[in-house]
Amino acid sequence: MSADTTIVDPGTTADAPSEPVPRRRGRTTLLIATAAVLGLVAGTCTGFLVQAHRAPTKLPSLSQPVVTQAKGPGPDPLSAAQDHRVKTDGDLRKLLITRPKGTREAHWTGSDGWMDMTEYADSYKKPANAFPDLINNEFRRAAVAGWEQGGTTTVEIRLVQFRQEESLKADEYADNEYFWAEKEAGTRSWSLPGTGDGMAYVHTRPETKPGYLPMYSAEAHAWRGDIAMEIWIYGTRPIAKEKIMDLAKRQVGRL
Repeated sequence: MSADTTIVDPGTTADAPSEPVPRRRGRTTLLIATAAVLGLVAGTCTGFLVQAHRAPTKLPSLSQPVVTQAKGPGPDPLSAAQDHRVKTDGDLRKLLITRPKGTREAHWTGSDGWMDMTEYADSYKKPANAFPDLINNEFRRAAVAGWEQGGTTTVEIRLVQFRQEESLKADEYADNEYFWAEKEAGTRSWSLPGTGDGMAYVHTRPETKPGYLPMYSAEAHAWRGDIAMEIWIYGTRPIAKEKIMDLAKRQVGRL
């Protein structure tokens, strides 16, 4: 690769947040929750008023017929293909799409395709702030694959897994990535089929720096279960929608 076509590491150029960003649908959730509470209070008060004017109702006998247990074998357990936990608790690297022929493996793909919390935090602009956020978000592990193509294009794919003992952190993580992707000027976006709210983005305005070629980028984000998917493409030429969509669809199909 020549000096004038230096490719910037996707992990270090991503404008990742150093502080948690409020979820975009959080206000709607709050309004629904408030309405539900008010409805419950009103319904309870009405129930007390109605019950106060009713005659006592005779209680049923405590003796109830015994329900016999159904005979025959129980339901069959899920197969490995049907049980999502079997796939995601194993080797996440096997869920990454394979590197295309004619490309070179990237040097930032972590230790044998894995990224621990420290390595992942280092991919942010402010690792010291990102590290405690990852702890609070119940980060578990990340599998990564990447390649270089033609000396002018780089691709990185990460599958980030969360413990999710308190809440759906993978969903929250993807929401955060949508927020930052949409903030960039000159951005076009499309929904990813089969993902619910997954999105793909192409940034039409390149990053420029004196002495370097313009750097164009595209990205895709989605989540499934306890895994958040992120894909980054960087190149010295504009990136086509078909390229980021094809990578995202193939990767989602393996989750």
